[in-house]
Amino acid sequence: MKTGKVPENILKRSILKQIHTKREEVLVGAAVGEDCAAIQLEEDEIFVISTDPITGTAEDIGSLAIQITLNDLASAGAEPIGVLLTVLLPEEITEPEIRQMVQQAEEACSKANVQIIGGHTEVTTAVKRSVITVTGVGKVKRGKLISTSGAETGMDIVLTKWIGLEGTSIIAKEKKQELLSRFSENFILRAQKFDQMLSVIPEAAVAVLSGVSAMHDVTEGGIFGALWELAESSGVGLEIELKKIPVKQETIEICEFFGINPYELISSGSMLMAAADGNRLVMDLKKAGIAACVIGKATAGNDRILFNEEERRFLEPPKTDELYKVV
Repeated sequence: MKTGKVPENILKRSILKQIHTKREEVLVGAAVGEDCAAIQLEEDEIFVISTDPITGTAEDIGSLAIQITLNDLASAGAEPIGVLLTVLLPEEITEPEIRQMVQQAEEACSKANVQIIGGHTEVTTAVKRSVITVTGVGKVKRGKLISTSGAETGMDIVLTKWIGLEGTSIIAKEKKQELLSRFSENFILRAQKFDQMLSVIPEAAVAVLSGVSAMHDVTEGGIFGALWELAESSGVGLEIELKKIPVKQETIEICEFFGINPYELISSGSMLMAAADGNRLVMDLKKAGIAACVIGKATAGNDRILFNEEERRFLEPPKTDELYKVV
């Protein structure tokens, strides 16, 4: 395609016509010539806004882009309403590829009852492969907003599902041929399907009702990065039992194959939480069919310590995600 805005006929045919999910709060949504979206909220509601780019994979980029941003909104205790998409496309892109990307995004939005309310699509020589940046808009009742900074000394640290789900799925898709030299087709397919567990919206909803004090979805930098960010934001220390951190066998084996650390691998699908009564929160989550466990406690001071039986080590600030060593 030629550099510049996506042509209007393609915009109408392969982008706008793929958007079907509507929300009553949206007064002005995606349309030709509209530069802004407009959303009506109640007097006791607060806007919650988040933005994220997807750059580490080309596989299922439309759905992944939506899910990551919706997870951010969920971690604030907010109900997602709409998303704005900025899509930068390489010159080699074809119209069917654009349509598929938008259809992926719309399917992810439909599952969460979220409307694509606007954005921008452009073909540019600045990118070698498609890049999607999503800005998500959500709402939360006044006084119900949850932040990463809500952890206090003595609180339990809870983790949902398993670390490394997103990174494992991406690697299994992007590096399938290499993995086939060691693993079976069924093993790789199981790992690829980890992308079906990336939403943390259900656990966020349960946690808010259960009285959670802080939430942080585990993304770039993996669980080690997320733990550091939670502690740094809240001004607390941590004592974490490494062996209590849940991880799938497929993740362990794929990380061993590529020589990367699963604890520093992008991990959307897992939510890190702090609560005064972590055991109660875990029980509430399990009643909703969501795996969770207490992995440690928030402590006074600034020491963020990982225990592995007799071994004791300190957490460090987040590093470059392990995913970028592979894809």
